Amino acid sequence: MTQGNPAGAKTKSGCCTPQRSPGATPSAQAAQPAAPARKTAPKGMRALEGGAFIMGSDEGVYPEDGEEPAREIHVDPFHIDITAVTNRQFAQFVKATGYVTEAERFGWSFVFHSFLTPEARKRAKGRPREAPWWRQTHGAYWRRPEGRDSNLEGRMDHPVVHVSWNDAVAYCEWAGKRLPTEAEFEYAARGGLEQTLYPWGDELTPGGEHRCNIWQGRFPDVNTAEDGYLGTAPARSFPPNGFGLFNMVGNVWEWCADWFSPDYHMDGPRVNPAGPPEGQARVTKGGSYLCHDSYCVRYRLSARSSNTPDSSTGNMGFRCAVSAADGQETDR
Repeated sequence: MTQGNPAGAKTKSGCCTPQRSPGATPSAQAAQPAAPARKTAPKGMRALEGGAFIMGSDEGVYPEDGEEPAREIHVDPFHIDITAVTNRQFAQFVKATGYVTEAERFGWSFVFHSFLTPEARKRAKGRPREAPWWRQTHGAYWRRPEGRDSNLEGRMDHPVVHVSWNDAVAYCEWAGKRLPTEAEFEYAARGGLEQTLYPWGDELTPGGEHRCNIWQGRFPDVNTAEDGYLGTAPARSFPPNGFGLFNMVGNVWEWCADWFSPDYHMDGPRVNPAGPPEGQARVTKGGSYLCHDSYCVRYRLSARSSNTPDSSTGNMGFRCAVSAADGQETDR
């Protein structure tokens, strides 16, 4: 099975992750922490050698996203988390610091409609015009991902969700890490393969085997869960890529450090690019369990999306990175 027919896919920006504050720069912004470089990869991270790779695509599936063109990029050695940050890890951060996420401070977050109980659906107030399958759910945050009647039972090893870019940066600072740049994320996600659609090749389900957690069925109402999951999957689900990293596509969108621009990279830096100096939204990569080839094929390696730094949804998470000091020792 291949990726389907993206030519007919809809491209409204709200389909993937709705914005908390559309069209406006949030008033409060976290600063990306200046994490110290480390010679060896910390526990739970993989040391990557870096170097040149081909980033982006010439296919132009979503022109407004700015995937094009395919271009040679060089990234320095760095370390990256083997998995997305889990609920268990985020709980340790909250216990140590008392941190309160933006979803808690706002009092609500976006939850996919089919995950809500009838009572919670009645209480949910707003729904984004371009993506009415999302519900503005009061009481939804990382510890109660479907609202106040939900909990994390059986999901401590799943990626944490309902975390904004600002929340992710706060966690990184506590952990002595940082968010990966978009270039680092794509380099890591490719796992050493050149210009393939997915971390394992060009066929979505080789031999009929599912390799990532995305939507199967008829979006947005019928998910057959053929890959085994309706919502998030454990952070170590499915075989890892060539670098030993899990779920670099599907499962949850992951925040990157960069401000988003659809065209900055056209003539931008080709060595350690870090995005434009300012913007209104931050880059997200990887797609999520809600991606479906009839609507959003952004689970391809070159695909990208974005959201405002204060936004949170039930399908956005993150993983951390650390720069490698000179003379790093790799574990490969």
